[in-house]
Amino acid sequence: MATQFDVIIIGGGPAGYVSAIRAAQLGLATAVVERDKLGGVCVNIGCIPTKALLHSAYVANLVAHGAKELGVEVSGVKADYGVAMRRSRKVSEQNSKGVEFLMKKHKVTVIKGSAVLGRDRTVKVANDEYQARKAIVIATGSRVKGIPQIGLEVNKITVISSDEALFLDQAPKSMAIIGAGAVGCEFADIFNAFGTKVTLIEALPRILPFEDAESSDALAKSYKKRGIVMHAGVKVTKATVAPDKVTLELEAGGKTQTVEAEKVLLGAGRAVNTEAMGLAEAGVQITDRGFVRVDPATLETTSPGVYSIGDVAGPPLLAHKGSREGVFVAELIAGQHPHPIRYDNVPSVTYCHPEVASIGMTEDQAKERKLDFQVGRFPFSANGRARTANETEGFVKIIRDKKYGEILGAHIVGSHASEMIHELAVARENEYTVEEIDLAVHAHPTLSEAIAEAALDSMGRVIHI
Repeated sequence: MATQFDVIIIGGGPAGYVSAIRAAQLGLATAVVERDKLGGVCVNIGCIPTKALLHSAYVANLVAHGAKELGVEVSGVKADYGVAMRRSRKVSEQNSKGVEFLMKKHKVTVIKGSAVLGRDRTVKVANDEYQARKAIVIATGSRVKGIPQIGLEVNKITVISSDEALFLDQAPKSMAIIGAGAVGCEFADIFNAFGTKVTLIEALPRILPFEDAESSDALAKSYKKRGIVMHAGVKVTKATVAPDKVTLELEAGGKTQTVEAEKVLLGAGRAVNTEAMGLAEAGVQITDRGFVRVDPATLETTSPGVYSIGDVAGPPLLAHKGSREGVFVAELIAGQHPHPIRYDNVPSVTYCHPEVASIGMTEDQAKERKLDFQVGRFPFSANGRARTANETEGFVKIIRDKKYGEILGAHIVGSHASEMIHELAVARENEYTVEEIDLAVHAHPTLSEAIAEAALDSMGRVIHI
C-alpha cells in the first residue's frame, strides 16, 4: 500500500525545497524526492559556489591592482584557484546542510532517489510507492548541455561545463568560454582574476545579449581593460579536441579565425531534466521547447493535481523565480489565493565585476513597442560613495513612461548592483513612479543615491551632473 502525503515535491532545489517549507508551514504533510544533495544546482554547483569564487576573484583583483591606490602596498601576492575552489565547496556544503536542517525543522520527509510518476498522483522511488492526496509538484531543474553538432561535448578534461569548472584544482593557462551570458561572463571574471588567458565567445552581437545594450557595452569595456578577449557575433563552426588542448574555428562575416585554448568551458544553453520520469504516462505534456507545459495562471500541468515550478516549467531559468513559484503553488494547493507572479518584474543579475542587474524593459524593447518614454541616467563616477570606495565604473539607468512616470525598466552596472536593483523591484511591484522614488530620502553618501539621481534625470531635474 502506498505511503501517503498531502504534497509530494520532486526535486530539492531552490524551487522544490522552498515549496516544501511553505507547504509544511500551511499544515500540509509534505515529502521531497531528491536523487542528489538538497539545494539542487544552485546551492551545490551553481549560484552559491560561483559567487564564492567571484568574491575571491574580486579580492584577487583588488589586492593586485587596486590596493596601492588605496594606500595599501602588498608584495608577493599569489592567487591560488585551488584554495578558492575548496573554500567555495565549504560554503556550498554549509548551505546544503542548512537545507537539510530546514527540512527537519519543518518536518518535511526527504526521500532519496529518482522519482517516476504514475496515474492518480502516485510516485515510485526504487521499489517504494507514494501517493499525494492533494498534489504533486515537479521541480526537477535543468543541466548544462553540450554542442554535439560541432564536436563539442563535455569530456571533463579539455571540454568542461560550469560543473567541472567548480572543481578544478588550479586555473588553466588559457580558456575559451562559449556563451557570454551570465554564466560565461561570471567565469570569464573568475578565471581572468586567477591568471588565465580568457577568450569569451558569443554568437549574438554582444556579450550579455539580453541585457540593455548600454549595460553590455559597459561590461565589454571593463573586460577589455582587464585583458579578456571577446568575440561577439561569431559562430563556432568546428572544434578539434586534442588530449591537451582544443582548437575552435570561428566564423563571422565570411571570415574565419581560430582560437586555441587549454580548456573550453561550455557556458551556453541548458537542458531541463524531464527524462525517465514517466511524464507521458502520467498525462503531463511537454512544450516544443522541452519544458513542462503549465497553465500560466496556476502552474498546473496538463495532468490535474500535478504542478511544475522552476527551470523545468520554463524561463526565466533563475533560482529566485523558482522559489517564488514554489511559494505560489504551495499556497494554491493549501486553498489560499496567492498574489499572481509578475514575471516582468523578476530581477536579472550577473555577479561579475562590475555587477550587472536589471528589471523590466530594455531601451530597445521600449522602442520596439513604440512607447513614449524618457531615459534617466546617473554615472557612479559622479557618486560620492562610489568615489570613496574607488568603485566608479558603471551607472544607473531608468526608463520611465513620459505621461505617468511609470518605471518601465531599470538597469544598473556597478559595485553592488545586485543589491541595489531591489529598490526598483519594490517600486515596480507597487506601481511607484519616478516621482515617488524621488520622495524617498536617500542617505548620503550611498550608492543608492544614484537611483534617486537617475529618477531625477528622467524628469530633467538631475542635481549632481
